[in-house]
Amino acid sequence: MSKSALCFLSLTLICSAVTFADATSMPFWEMAAKAGIGIFGLLFVASLFVGRRIKFDPVLR
Repeated sequence: MSKSALCFLSLTLICSAVTFADATSMPFWEMAAKAGIGIFGLLFVASLFVGRRIKFDPVLR
């Protein structure tokens, strides 16, 4: 797993912990955390796809 994927995964987990802990009584922070889950989760999946690029060796041996 790349460093960027690990970073996005940790940010997604932090946002989900804030959402599920219900520690915030302010609706703005809860909405921001839910948006963070979606954005960082999507970026995590995208960074996993980018990290799985197949290396092509044009020289056939």
